[in-house]
Amino acid sequence: MNNIGLILGSSRQNGWTRKVAQALTELAPQGVALRRIEVADLPLYREELEEPSPPEQWLRFRAEVREVDAVLFVTPEHNRSVPAALKNAIDIGSSPDDQSVWERKPAAIASHSPGRLGGFGANHHLRQSLVFLDMPVLQQPEVYLSEVEKLFDAEGRLIDASAREYLSGFLRAFSEWVLRVTTRR
Repeated sequence: MNNIGLILGSSRQNGWTRKVAQALTELAPQGVALRRIEVADLPLYREELEEPSPPEQWLRFRAEVREVDAVLFVTPEHNRSVPAALKNAIDIGSSPDDQSVWERKPAAIASHSPGRLGGFGANHHLRQSLVFLDMPVLQQPEVYLSEVEKLFDAEGRLIDASAREYLSGFLRAFSEWVLRVTTRR
């Protein structure tokens, strides 16, 4: 069983990120459990908050990331980068320096936008951080969901057949890759 943490780059309650995450959860192949790890409640990272004891939300977040086999980031693009909530979560997880929860944890990224680039800037900007954090990132297939609003119905269900097929294949490939990467450790 692959236990994959699902980290959403946006904290909007009814935004596209949650709809994409819900579709991915529904499309997960047998033997794959996608578990959301919330980032919206995390206080901004400041090193001085580590002592004498970090905020409870930081401790919860770090523990939840440690418990999963891999991480799937689902993110929109903000100003050709990732949203602040996601960057904050990355910083919290990488601290203290000698206790990073990210090290050697397999990752994949599914980005989206209402534009035609599908969150390309956010996807690649996030990849830069993940490389630094020593997270092996799935290279292919890549997920850039462009014109995301056309993929869902008014109730937030993924209705685009080609997107469903592509995301299903992406999840199978990620799951198989996670097994290969984690058995090499």
